[in-house]
Amino acid sequence: MNGLTSAESAVVERARAAPMLAQLEAWVAVNSGTRNIAGLARMAQLLADAFSALPGGIALIKPDPVEAVAADGRLSPIEHGRHLLLTVRPQASIQLLFAGHMDTVYPADHPFQKMRVREDGALNGPGAADMKGGLAVMLAALSAIESSGFAGRLGYQVVINSDEETGSLSSAPLIARAARGKLAAFAYEPALADGTLAGARGGTGNFSLAVTGRSAHAGRNPQDGRNALVAAAELALRLADAASDGLTVNPARIEGGSPNNVVPDNAVLRVNFRPASAEAAARARDALDEASTQVARRHDVQVRTHGSFNRPPKPIDPGAERLFGLVRDAGESLGLPIGWRDTGGVCDGNNIAACGVPVVDTMGVRGGAIHSPEEFMLPDSLGERAALSALSILRLVERGTA
Repeated sequence: MNGLTSAESAVVERARAAPMLAQLEAWVAVNSGTRNIAGLARMAQLLADAFSALPGGIALIKPDPVEAVAADGRLSPIEHGRHLLLTVRPQASIQLLFAGHMDTVYPADHPFQKMRVREDGALNGPGAADMKGGLAVMLAALSAIESSGFAGRLGYQVVINSDEETGSLSSAPLIARAARGKLAAFAYEPALADGTLAGARGGTGNFSLAVTGRSAHAGRNPQDGRNALVAAAELALRLADAASDGLTVNPARIEGGSPNNVVPDNAVLRVNFRPASAEAAARARDALDEASTQVARRHDVQVRTHGSFNRPPKPIDPGAERLFGLVRDAGESLGLPIGWRDTGGVCDGNNIAACGVPVVDTMGVRGGAIHSPEEFMLPDSLGERAALSALSILRLVERGTA
């Protein structure tokens, strides 16, 4: 380790020595897929118990209401788990945000339920990298800071939501409130296996376009019908044509239809946009509005649009560049090369950055193959990344600026 003070060395060693592997094994054993409400409740309680080792107040926050368009075009509520919020020293001069998520992409009946050690020593388990390993790293780093003489100057909030994997729709207001007034933020998505961090991120928006036409007999009086399925297909083609530099468009699914002898009066188009900038997101919104208007008029149908750009693009602005530089320098002091690169993936870091707060959002473990039964994390990265996080936090406190 190069150039660490005695205080920094003490914090780093405490972070490395935390019992992260045992915590991770217990947490991975709980299925906490986003729609597994019972599993999320168990996971939230385990996390509340673990994070109660830190000072401050812990609350399990009721999710904001969220509606989704069903296959028949009707809106229906979606149930979510509660979100964890920890608030420590809200009057301290330096305020940081630490963000993570407890949910995984693996539903309650998914066959991928247990963690095992691979022949190469990597841990293969649901959520081991994304991001229960990151939660263990976060807790270890904060516990190490709390045992130092610098803790009194630092106030922070920890937000661990239950719906990140489906867009954080029920937790976005909580994240925005927690980000307000913060000097900087760290989120604990996994780094790549080689330690590379995510830099700039594109945004994303998911939309459901519900088309209502008019049914009729396909043989006797088809001219009286208004075919919602054909209208939805034209919507898909028009929106696909809106793709351009900095904007990808993926019409992903059409639901609806009817028996072969009935003109279908209902269809729902699901479409995803990936804008690289706010300007591209505006173009996508214009394309949505124009396509809906033109198709509704041409086919004499009704088109209702439901959805949002729930993850704004996250550029590397000067504040984020300084924060990345601080993490890079902390890594250099620990003998860790830290680089970053742009990615098309999205996470809660997008939402935090949109609040004007510099954020590095891949402070978690090293791993890969996330969102698949091959998901893995490298166990030596637990201590490594806890040390990196603790040292980065400590230097933020020492400097008082990002």
